[in-house]
This record gives sequence, C-alpha cells and structure tokens, in this order.
Amino acid sequence: MITRNDAVALLRKHNSETNLIHHALESEAVMRGLARKLGKDEELWGLTGLLHDLDYAVTKKDEARHGLDTVELLEGQLPVEALNAIRRHAGEMNGAEDPETDFDYALRCGETVTGMVHAGALVRPTKIDGMTPKSLKKKMKDKAFAASINRDCIRECDKIGLELGEFLQIAIDSVSGIAAEVGLTAD
Repeated sequence: MITRNDAVALLRKHNSETNLIHHALESEAVMRGLARKLGKDEELWGLTGLLHDLDYAVTKKDEARHGLDTVELLEGQLPVEALNAIRRHAGEMNGAEDPETDFDYALRCGETVTGMVHAGALVRPTKIDGMTPKSLKKKMKDKAFAASINRDCIRECDKIGLELGEFLQIAIDSVSGIAAEVGLTAD
C-alpha cells in the first residue's frame, strides 16, 4: 500500500490548486474520523480520502472520467475495496455501479461534507472554532448557500449507521484537527 508521504507527493504532482489540496486533506481527516468511529482501517480510509480526487484537475472538463483515471493511477497502490470506493464516489458522473459498502458510502458522504464544513467556516468570524452540527444543518437547508454541494449525498451518512448530527460532529472535529493547515483558523 502507498505510504502517506508518497500519497501527498502524488497528490501535489497531480493537483496544484490550493483548494484541491485542502479538499483532499479535509477528506482524509474526515475519513480517518469515520474509520475511528466505525472501527475500520484508519490508514486505508484516510489514504483513500486523500487520493480520491487525484484526477480532478484533468477530469473536471470530462466528468465521465472522474474517479476512473484515479483508479488507473492507483492500481496496485491501494486495495481493491479502496479503488472501488473511489470509482463509486463519482458514479453519477462516470457510470460506475452504485455504492455498496460502508467504505463506499463513507467516502461519498465524507468527501462531500468537507465542502459544507469549509464553506460554513469561511463565513464565520471564528472560522471552524465553535462550529456546531446545528449551524451546519441550518446552512444545509439554505439552498443558495454552497449551492453546488449535494445535500442528499451528505445525508447518505445514514447508510453507515450515523445520524446526520453525529456525522456532522465527526466532520467538524476531524477538520478542526487540521484547521490551520487548510486555512480555517481565525486570524
């Protein structure tokens, strides 16, 4: 399996945009938090979160390839279940089969919620400090706020046995742990 150092180097090689790097780091943190909660392999889930959008810079104009190119790049470096989760996280775009496992659903809802957490933190004077699930739920109801974020995908947290509030708290806590690294601390 790829090491975290090699994964970060690969991520930076394929994605130079700061927002993509931040999304990858936040996805890694949330996936690690979910793995801890669900008793899964934290290293594997974290690396999968970190690398799930490896191809985004290249496939953003060809969504039908999103996830598929990443799987090709990572063949032999991550186990099959991780590659399946990466392929399935973008199934609506690339035609992959629907999510089946906890891993699949965790990646889908875990990487999606990072957008809501990040956007929510950016509009708060204290950034992520003091953010609550209640405030994120309120933001989720506002269709104009972070309009491109698929709320239904976030709600798929119920497929891994988590109530929305509990899931949002795991996401907030996870991203809080790397807040300085992703620009979410108050100045």
